[in-house]
Amino acid sequence: MGDKVRNDFEEGSEMKKTKGIGWVVWPMILFPILIPSVVYADWGDILSRIQVYGGVQETYDSNVNLTPTNKKDDYITTVFLGLRVSTLPRSEITGEFQQPSTSEETKYGISLDFLPGYVFYAKHTSDNYLSLAGNLDSWYTWDKKLTFRLKDYLTRSEEPLEQSYASTALPGQILLGNQIGRAIYIRNVVQPSLEYRFGKEDIISINYVNNVYRNQNNILFEDSTENYINPKLAYWFDIRNGVSLEYALDLGNFQRSPNMTGNMGRGRYTYRFNPTASVFGEFTFQGREFEKQLLNPTSNYNIYQPTIGFEYAFSPTLSLIAQFGYFWEIPQIGSSETGPVYNVLITQRAKRTTYTLGFQGGYTEDYYTAENLGFAKYNQVIGTITHQLMERLALTFAARYQRPKYPDGRLDNIWGVTTGGSYRLLRWLALALDFSYSEDRSNREANNYTDFRGTFRITATY
Repeated sequence: MGDKVRNDFEEGSEMKKTKGIGWVVWPMILFPILIPSVVYADWGDILSRIQVYGGVQETYDSNVNLTPTNKKDDYITTVFLGLRVSTLPRSEITGEFQQPSTSEETKYGISLDFLPGYVFYAKHTSDNYLSLAGNLDSWYTWDKKLTFRLKDYLTRSEEPLEQSYASTALPGQILLGNQIGRAIYIRNVVQPSLEYRFGKEDIISINYVNNVYRNQNNILFEDSTENYINPKLAYWFDIRNGVSLEYALDLGNFQRSPNMTGNMGRGRYTYRFNPTASVFGEFTFQGREFEKQLLNPTSNYNIYQPTIGFEYAFSPTLSLIAQFGYFWEIPQIGSSETGPVYNVLITQRAKRTTYTLGFQGGYTEDYYTAENLGFAKYNQVIGTITHQLMERLALTFAARYQRPKYPDGRLDNIWGVTTGGSYRLLRWLALALDFSYSEDRSNREANNYTDFRGTFRITATY
């Protein structure tokens, strides 16, 4: 496989070929990773690591195409049958596998969730399609020092609002670049990494990301491929003083837009007062260079960002991270953009209630999406609450607000709320009901939309 592997996507009687990389890689990796557990386990233990689940979901959508006018509603039915494979323990209450963390104590492990489904539209039957969702997290450690990790994220969908796939994204965060109308897209993100621990907190690592996006509507949206290489170093001189350094090379290939070469360098010094409190100073440089095109010129730019911040753990379950600074975006052609930077994240994980509240501001970049909107001044607030009201009943509430302002003058005010609950009727049978509202108030009429959704879901697990 390589950068020029071609994937065929079919809808109706039309077939279109597009370039892709490795979105079929992760199923091929499954069996080699499972070999150690198969060799040293009996069949009963192997079967306990496998979980089959399926069900049906019914959704009412008031604006399936996210259009400002001529809105079309529909009833959308999804029938799904999924497979989970995991070496992690199961919950004693629900029987579900635990989610992997970044610091497993086991020598090796795997967590795989693969969910195909078929989506039916009651009114717009020509939009019926096969959906896919997959997540893979696997790791192997040699001598408690060297760890190889492989992650993969896969989706095949036509949902106009795509959930952010980045590991640093807040829960419920969506990508800024969305699509108006229904068009099937495939995204596959492969993330292998190698980490060597040469001290208690001293780590050197290298991470690679191959991010492939393919959209069937190449008239309105464009395909893209990202190759991202990111070496990191964390070193503590003593128990109080530590530094971290990292570099990133970002190579972007776009169907129509100019190809991009990105460079990022970041350095941080941290002073730790005690195990629960620390302060840090950080400087980040980021540069973007674009391939020259006569018909589609794009200006190169550099970003400089110094910040200071602190981390504090109020308790084992409540923590705060706060970071403040300023950024200068200096383009090769045109006027500069500057502004304050802030990033505040509050996390609470108690026995019954979990919540996150994040405030972010400064700038962001939208590449490798349906629109590839590029650099934008940015503000964001996202909050989520999950409460286990009873042993079998969980309630959730989430709200988000995003405000990107682009150099061409486009300004979006995007917000949404989601609320719902899930009830485990039996150990193997769960019910869920969710409601959501989304809106974009943009100064560009074509980008405005409002959308209400209600979803009822039944899931049976074996």
